[in-house]
Amino acid sequence: MTQHFQREIDKLKKKILCLSAYVEDSVRKAVKSVGERDEKLARDVIETDQQIDQMEVDLEEDCLKILALHQPVAIDLRFIVAVLKINSDLERIGDEAVNIAERARFLSSKEKLDFLLDFPPMAEKVQSMLNKSLRSLVDMDSRAAREVCISDDEIDAINKQMFIKVQERMKIHPEEIERLIPLLSVSRYLERIADHATNIAEDVIYMVEGVITRHGHSLSNLRSSNE
Repeated sequence: MTQHFQREIDKLKKKILCLSAYVEDSVRKAVKSVGERDEKLARDVIETDQQIDQMEVDLEEDCLKILALHQPVAIDLRFIVAVLKINSDLERIGDEAVNIAERARFLSSKEKLDFLLDFPPMAEKVQSMLNKSLRSLVDMDSRAAREVCISDDEIDAINKQMFIKVQERMKIHPEEIERLIPLLSVSRYLERIADHATNIAEDVIYMVEGVITRHGHSLSNLRSSNE
């Protein structure tokens, strides 16, 4: 590996970590804006999204440039391919944070509901998944990445329970539907963030081990390797 190529790889690592930090902060703020009915905080998340989008575009261009100029192979090629995929997932997580923030802005302008979904535990678990997936990227830790993949089922189950609770509430208080639907949407957006965190974890596994775990491929190994 030439020194120039190594510098380009190091630059990629710094950029993906910088983007990760921005995205993680946006998710944290978006979740907080819902819980605290903070319209200003929600607006901050929405305004930051343009910067995240630009970072995603710049990082993709850097990856494509390295592929064209250096034609990497083996683990270096896997790293760049994984960064391209992770870059896309991070941008989409940023979009989901914006979606949550937009619902927070709407809810902040309405009368507060005397009804609380279990958002804090769900949001905490989702943010933990995201943080662990990003740390697994930094540490090149496929074992931690596999733990993230296994956690996704729990988030799916929580989201289903949220739907049931809101549906039951709508039957009893149909006058609250306008405010209940955004809450249900927030749950769905959190579930999608967990899906993207899982995608990132799967890409880390591919990067480190060269094993593809998407779409159930080699999925049976996820649990066995953690037992």
